[in-house]
Amino acid sequence: MRIKRRTKRFFKRVLMSIPILMICAFLYLLIRRPASAPPSKIKVAMTPDRIERGQYLFTTLLDCDGCHSERDFSRLGGPVIAGARAKGVMLPLEGLPGQVNAPNITPDAETGIGAWTDGEKIRAIREGISRDGHMLFPLMPYSGYRFLSDSDVQSLVAYMNTLPAIRNYIPRSNISFFVAMMVKGVPTPVTKLIPDVDVDGGEIYGEYLVSIAGCEECHTPRKFGQADASMRFAGGRLFAMPAGRVFSSNITPDKDTGIGKWDFIRFRDRMHAMREYQDTEFPKVGPERFTLMPWIAYAKLTDHDLEALLLYIKSRRAISNFVVPHPGQ
Repeated sequence: MRIKRRTKRFFKRVLMSIPILMICAFLYLLIRRPASAPPSKIKVAMTPDRIERGQYLFTTLLDCDGCHSERDFSRLGGPVIAGARAKGVMLPLEGLPGQVNAPNITPDAETGIGAWTDGEKIRAIREGISRDGHMLFPLMPYSGYRFLSDSDVQSLVAYMNTLPAIRNYIPRSNISFFVAMMVKGVPTPVTKLIPDVDVDGGEIYGEYLVSIAGCEECHTPRKFGQADASMRFAGGRLFAMPAGRVFSSNITPDKDTGIGKWDFIRFRDRMHAMREYQDTEFPKVGPERFTLMPWIAYAKLTDHDLEALLLYIKSRRAISNFVVPHPGQ
């Protein structure tokens, strides 16, 4: 009898403690501040080589235009509207936990980042912490950008410093209360030097490119709001906007549903498919050809980088997952 009474008291105490623990967890999430460190006091060298590298990163490999520039999605590939590079956009993506806005990142002092130091820009890019200390919603892929080498992130900032200033106020993102609390743990300070990756490192260099380009983020389906680690690169993630809907492709080495049968020539030609449109008018398209894949940006990728990218992707696990990009259209 004594054992039964003790057992009942034990479980009663456990049940009574659950609401207290839940309240404590809620209060912790509520008052918790994202991890951050002071920005460096660096002043980026504005050399021609550094600016050229930064332009390649901004307009091609990282496709910063994809979110921060106004684009015309009525045309194939969604080209950047003339004079609208980096002016900021209120993102029209569906399924987000609130209104997510990509800020003005031109050097305008009042509505852009013209008053920011280079160190503050680097911190925002790699760590997701804005100048005033608030965290950026992790649709901004700073979890991948944290792997940017010191040289590359400085080159990116050098190019951004050369952009024409555009006066365009973009309000801060308005994220749902619960999600805003849950993502506070995403920012992580970069506390060590990040050296350059050997460009002749083959698969290792390819992994670096894939990490900073965000290939996994788009080509991995979501499960309960998180990337499904068992389906890395297998495609099937839905992207929806007023202009259309599209599912990302399977880019694993699966021979039947992925790119397992592709050689480098086929991969290069596919990635460069929109080079023919670079200096001509982009044709009008409907929802049946809508895509967020940055074909226009990737058309400028070098053969060397494409070879490294393919080498790394081909080394991943093959996953059978047949994806129809535009079902029902």
